Amino acid sequence: MKPTLQLRLSQHLALTPQLQQSIRLLQLSSLELNQEIEQALQENPLLEREEPGDVGVFSTTNDALSHRNDEQGNNAAEQRDARDAQDARDGQESNNDWSPDEGHDWSGSGSTRTPRDPNDESEADAGELQAAAISLRDYMIEQLALTQLSHRERMLVAFLVEALNDDGYLAQTLEELVDVVPEEFYGEPDEVIDDLGIALRHLQSLDPPGIGARNPRECLLLQLINLPPSPTQALAVAIVKDHLEQLANRDYVRIRKALGCEDEALRQAQELIRSLNPRPGAQFSPMDTRYIVPDVFVRKHRGSWTVHLNQEAMPRLRINRLYADLLRRQRSSGGGNLSGQLQEAKWLIKNVQQRFDTIARVSQAIVDRQRAFFDHGEVAMRPLTLREIADTVELHESTISRVTTQKYLASPRGVYELKYFFGSHVATDTGGAASSTAIRALIKQLVSAEDGHKPLSDAKIAEVLGEQGIVVARRTVAKYRESLNIPPVNLRKAL
Repeated sequence: MKPTLQLRLSQHLALTPQLQQSIRLLQLSSLELNQEIEQALQENPLLEREEPGDVGVFSTTNDALSHRNDEQGNNAAEQRDARDAQDARDGQESNNDWSPDEGHDWSGSGSTRTPRDPNDESEADAGELQAAAISLRDYMIEQLALTQLSHRERMLVAFLVEALNDDGYLAQTLEELVDVVPEEFYGEPDEVIDDLGIALRHLQSLDPPGIGARNPRECLLLQLINLPPSPTQALAVAIVKDHLEQLANRDYVRIRKALGCEDEALRQAQELIRSLNPRPGAQFSPMDTRYIVPDVFVRKHRGSWTVHLNQEAMPRLRINRLYADLLRRQRSSGGGNLSGQLQEAKWLIKNVQQRFDTIARVSQAIVDRQRAFFDHGEVAMRPLTLREIADTVELHESTISRVTTQKYLASPRGVYELKYFFGSHVATDTGGAASSTAIRALIKQLVSAEDGHKPLSDAKIAEVLGEQGIVVARRTVAKYRESLNIPPVNLRKAL
């Protein structure tokens, strides 16, 4: 086949490195953004974080430097900083043939927090206090050291303590533990199992009650046995022994028939069982505490809801003046690698600022659409799609999706992810639409106000919503109820 030359015209989208960085920063959460910035600060000497009270910030605007110079005090250190800033400005004015980006202030618009004093207990983090608490193993070993058991018995109990899971249960059977028992306890399997059984009884006599149980039934029984004898305690023991599944299914009729008890006695026994702890070891497990830093605040001012960026979540970045001056003096030689790092630093500062500007615009558009929610709560939530917000702020839907993912809004009603305000719609009798969030709120209100003796079925809830003009099917009610972790009607029945 004879080779030929052809000329074709086509269009395609080219993602520049600056645009790629902007898209990446936009989809990061506040924590991930700080990690990205910390990495950039370590790799780029021309980029630095502006600390509160710093002076002499390098900026390509003369007004910024003169403003900072005017703020200098009378002490010697501040005067030296003012002279340095003036020298930098004079040098910049005499070399107008070069400027990193003339007319642009590369200072960020956020703030950083001062380090917390580790010795200040009043500011101690709750997660740190929880992590510093005693572990379940150490707590059990401390009690074991105070017992009058023999050395062999203590070692066997300590062996069982090591086999406990995070909830305080002995997940393995004694027969399975025989295969991994330490060498000093080797012997006939039956004898070792008997010794382990004795050690288990010693373990179950320790605090907290219910520790060392092999199943939830045994855990509850161990706790009930430790309570003072009473008719309610005896009835609770009988229920846990033989009717625990029926109690979980709210089958009160069968329990009353089997035990011959009255409703009031059964109610008291049920309350006693509910007061028990089915996971006695969980209180010793370190909690994985996660904190949410809101990106924006919503406040009501003169009857309207307005969005304000969280200054604490906004990093303050600037160009390092020392390296910038060095690059300016070496401009004739091209600056080498510093020129590229200067450009990267400018891109990062600009993209970080653009990220927060976009979040503010999108958040304000969402708040404008959901004013009724902030005034009246979830029942007033209106349907909202990404397309509506995209058309309002003139951005693409994919950009709105990135902005609303892992970005949080703090309001007088609580802290919400921006995605929370988007929801599907359900038709109403009037031809309008109701938000799925509002329907969930209505279902929650109906269930919380229902009669415990005659709880509302899914069909009845759908009927009540229909009377309010909201047309929903029974299976839709069931789906929303399950999403709210509300049990079905038979499990909501009370005595």
